[in-house]
Amino acid sequence: MSPAPRPQAAGPRAAGGRGLTAARGARPETAVWHRALLLALGGASLVAGLDAALVLLGLPAPAGGGAASPLAASHGTLMVLGFVGTLIALERAVALRRAWGYAAPALLGGGALAQLAPWGPAWPARLALLAGAVAFALVYVPLWRRQRDPAVLVQALGAVAAAGAAGLLAAGVAVPAVVPWLATFLIATIAGERLELARLRIRGRWAEPLLVAGNGALVALCPATLLWPAAGYPLFGLALLVLAAWLVRYDVARATIRSTGLPRYVAACLLAGYAWLAVAAGVCLLVPGAPSGAAYDAFLHAVFLGFVMSMVMAHAPVILPAVLRRPLPYRPAMWAAAVLLHATLLLRLGVGDARGDAAAWQWGGAGNVLAVLAFVLLAAYSVARPGEPRAATEPRTVREPRP
Repeated sequence: MSPAPRPQAAGPRAAGGRGLTAARGARPETAVWHRALLLALGGASLVAGLDAALVLLGLPAPAGGGAASPLAASHGTLMVLGFVGTLIALERAVALRRAWGYAAPALLGGGALAQLAPWGPAWPARLALLAGAVAFALVYVPLWRRQRDPAVLVQALGAVAAAGAAGLLAAGVAVPAVVPWLATFLIATIAGERLELARLRIRGRWAEPLLVAGNGALVALCPATLLWPAAGYPLFGLALLVLAAWLVRYDVARATIRSTGLPRYVAACLLAGYAWLAVAAGVCLLVPGAPSGAAYDAFLHAVFLGFVMSMVMAHAPVILPAVLRRPLPYRPAMWAAAVLLHATLLLRLGVGDARGDAAAWQWGGAGNVLAVLAFVLLAAYSVARPGEPRAATEPRTVREPRP
């Protein structure tokens, strides 16, 4: 079965819905060096975050340090706000086409890395992250005015959650208590982006309002997980399960998985990510109160590795060309990194966390780091290698959006 065609998007709708389409319709720029610099901030946050992951796993790490070091303590914010947050905010800035929009990725990437400074207090870095998250939320005001679309609204809800998370962190709230806010930020952003292609499969009038309501419920339940965890987390898990079911039901990945090449690769990553989102929902529903210990590790990495990182791998062939104007050709080797990510995550959660096997937990975590690094190196090589034919860089019949 051939991949389904993408819906036509142009003008204001494109600018509000996807950074890639908006960038194509935007006024041409003579240079993208500033985007490359901001992308480098996100990349540095990723490298530091992966190094911190090795520290937390009790494995040898290039930067060293113990589990109580600033590097280890910054792992979550480096990965979520510093890496993925910078990447998303950068593409939103490209869509906005206003210079002030680039303040958000600059503050998020710079603030995340500033946490690692060995001198001075921690509050300037936290304030930078808060300022970056607030600037990111403000980007959606003109985007919403440009196109009042449910997809933009859902993404804006995610930006509100990001600002709430950064505010709590700046106030000194511990990272584990802020995880639902950080998860909502990325889940809502991804769900909003997937909505446009999901419209190919939507029949009836209730599907889009259900998606908006589900993401609104996640945002509303974030304070409940903090104040009343015994009730807040099960309700949060129920909302996650509804969203996972919605994405599986309506996403075009169910059709494109029967295709070949890039569309099939993207679909496989998407469907695997939705499965991990359901796993995270199950942890919230089955574990009383706030997850801790192995349950916390399972919830955290089912969302941020199984779901979010799978989305990054799926959409990288579109994200980087939209930001850098350099093609990222699809390569079959991308499958290896994706399979390694999910296989080692299954080892980490299914054996390490579920059965209390420390060796499986460490091996699985090390495999997670290796999978992400392998994909990043493959992407960098593919972007840098010249002379790729256009037919190898992008499918003609489907264009997947980014998370």
